[in-house]
Amino acid sequence: MDNKYRKLIKCVLLDTVGMASLAIPVIGPFLDVVWAPIAASISYKMFGERKGKYTSLITFLEELLPATDVIPSFTIFWFLFDFLGIGKEKSHLEKTPDAGFAKVRQ
Repeated sequence: MDNKYRKLIKCVLLDTVGMASLAIPVIGPFLDVVWAPIAASISYKMFGERKGKYTSLITFLEELLPATDVIPSFTIFWFLFDFLGIGKEKSHLEKTPDAGFAKVRQ
């Protein structure tokens, strides 16, 4: 199995853990207070330093705020960054304005 899809499985499992507090009527909101910083830390590590700054903040708020546990934030981030490739860094050569000119034809 491709590493990209292993990461998807981890994201779905983490979202399931985040949603599990909905099943516990009285204690659930208190579990969210504990889970929010843990989920934010995992999100930061999963999506890297640059994107992780934003994903961890969004994940923290999503887990902490009431009635937002149903949002699968980890899976959404995986879809955006790993599946669609949004925000992928390009090589230095591709960023230069004359990159097409620099290619050598054979």
